[in-house]
Amino acid sequence: MELNVHNLEGGETGRTATLDAAVFDVEPNDHVIWLDVRRIQAAARQGTHKAKERAEVSRSTRKLYRQKGTGSARAGSAKSPIRRSGGTIFGPRPRTYTVKVNRKTQRLARRSVLTYKARESQVRLVEDFRFDEPSTKRLKAALHAHDLGATKVLILTNGPDGALHRSSSNLSRVQVRPALEASTLDLITAQIILIQEGALEALSQNLVGRAAASAA
Repeated sequence: MELNVHNLEGGETGRTATLDAAVFDVEPNDHVIWLDVRRIQAAARQGTHKAKERAEVSRSTRKLYRQKGTGSARAGSAKSPIRRSGGTIFGPRPRTYTVKVNRKTQRLARRSVLTYKARESQVRLVEDFRFDEPSTKRLKAALHAHDLGATKVLILTNGPDGALHRSSSNLSRVQVRPALEASTLDLITAQIILIQEGALEALSQNLVGRAAASAA
């Protein structure tokens, strides 16, 4: 698949780039996408929830009333879970929500999402650019030039770009990620993916390079 390379002002540069079919034209696997998104969302959970159980609440341990002769059910201490302010039965405890997904599966998930985006014309190439200093105004103007002012955009850069990242911090619909660090969730939630020309080859090598090398 050939894509035109655009400049920052929204115009075409007259050059084209070829999208690697092993990344942008595979057989999408929806289940694998679901697995990787589940892994990412699970990893974002702190797992620090905690409820006090019977042994942890601060209440009297005195037996509330005698065992027999009252006509009421037996009762122990005020810590009993069936009493108001008593302990919690089977309450939440601190735990980890980590879900293990193999790296090959994670790469397949990202290739599947990129394939969907490419087929729906939601992938756009822009020439490499850098900001000398953070400028939200300049980035916003560039997005409007591409007619993406009201679109949720993911910009994949060729390596970390602090100035560009800070330029996007006040734009709620814009996310900047180094191409090698973009997750399946980042890709799937974006309406348009802007890929810097220099990041395209690195992205392809990261998603299929090691798998191809091992197969050879």
